[in-house]
Amino acid sequence: MATFKEYTSFDGLGLAELVRRKEVTPLELVEAAIERIERLNPSLNAVITPMFDQGLALAKQELPQGPFSGVPFLIKDIGAMVKGVRMCLGTALLKNFVPDHDNELVIRLKRAGLILVGKTNLPELGILPTTEPRLFGPTRNPWNPERTPGGSSGGSAAAVAAGMVPMAHANDGGGSIRIPASCCGLFGLKPTRARNPMGPDFGDLFSGLISEHAVTRSVRDSAALLDATSGPDVGDPYWAPPPARPFLQEVGADPGKLSIAFTASNLSGAKFHPDCIQAVRDAASLCAALGHQVEEVDPPHNRDLISQAFMVLWSSGVAWTIEGMAMVTGQAATADHFEPLTWALYETGKNNSASAYLFHLTLLQRIAREVAQFFLHYDLWLAPTVAEPPPPLGTFDSPPDNPLQGLKRAEDFVPITPIANFTGQPAMSLPLYWNADGLPIGVHFMGRFGDEATLFRLAGQLEQARPWAQRRPKI
Repeated sequence: MATFKEYTSFDGLGLAELVRRKEVTPLELVEAAIERIERLNPSLNAVITPMFDQGLALAKQELPQGPFSGVPFLIKDIGAMVKGVRMCLGTALLKNFVPDHDNELVIRLKRAGLILVGKTNLPELGILPTTEPRLFGPTRNPWNPERTPGGSSGGSAAAVAAGMVPMAHANDGGGSIRIPASCCGLFGLKPTRARNPMGPDFGDLFSGLISEHAVTRSVRDSAALLDATSGPDVGDPYWAPPPARPFLQEVGADPGKLSIAFTASNLSGAKFHPDCIQAVRDAASLCAALGHQVEEVDPPHNRDLISQAFMVLWSSGVAWTIEGMAMVTGQAATADHFEPLTWALYETGKNNSASAYLFHLTLLQRIAREVAQFFLHYDLWLAPTVAEPPPPLGTFDSPPDNPLQGLKRAEDFVPITPIANFTGQPAMSLPLYWNADGLPIGVHFMGRFGDEATLFRLAGQLEQARPWAQRRPKI
């Protein structure tokens, strides 16, 4: 019988295999997860809405025989609606909002056999690459509690890094899976646009910027989970090209000799910390040693134009989100409900015209075509996930007279990850490097549209060459 200590030694597929072999019960796994959450969460503040009673009750019932049957799981408190469980999006306007249905992603997660045991913290509306909402307070990084766990999926990443669960739901509109994966020493893959469904409530979000998936400790968990959740839903406006075979079969498969471009110098005004540059050069050397063709080169990248266009889409999306929340709750949205940065984005977004939105969307689509041309010559692009090691909590705060300052600081922190959001391409952050201070530094690989397979094959090879599972924060 597996002991509590052994609980953190397995990934999700490993725990599910123990359940299948009847070496442990789902109830024992849920109890282990709850014990660890109750012990560690007071210091980390990763889980904001416990679902312990629901999880314990479900663990005593017959579960779907999916790939993760009996495995505890956490849901980020945005994007994935769970019937009967509050969904706040980190904002006071929704603090009493309770969805009346599961969305399609949650239906598929449950069908995979996962047992939901709680919801995780995020910045208000998922805006910043840190997790410090006024409503719930900051989530702390298990590697250093004075540092950010990243965002916006910082609660999920901190929980997985701390061993509360082996993997957790996350989503990504500008890097929100990959940034916290980098900050917390995890594997984080943003799938191809429309790989996972957003129905029945949405066709897409922010014109396709946002993707749903997870942060995981192992590569194979990410692949198996994507197999369980991906594929079109009825009525989807578009969907990603179907994979040639299950993603799990790609992990461990020979990636062949890949052509990898890498960027380790500063890119279009973005300044990278020496630790991040060293992490990329180290990863490039590892890829070359594994037989891949590696070349230092920068892709087309007009940072100022991207920033301008991205801001129009993002601020418009925030305005749309707040107006939608006001309609759903029957309340008038006021500045008192929101943090100053959020409200400033809302007011900016309200002033964007429809023609301006479409014009800037067209700009991003044009740049996406230029990036796609780059990938006719290279299989993958390697770069820093973030521009510096996890910064201290409070780094992205804004002064009262300049509420958007935190967003500008965020732009400097994450110059790379948003590119994959507006191009729709899959991208991943791998925990291959830790700096002298013991902080994880992720490296970022972006692949061709629809080609998660190559990312999973390379990730599996790198995980085997330089395993990271044994590296745990001293909590």
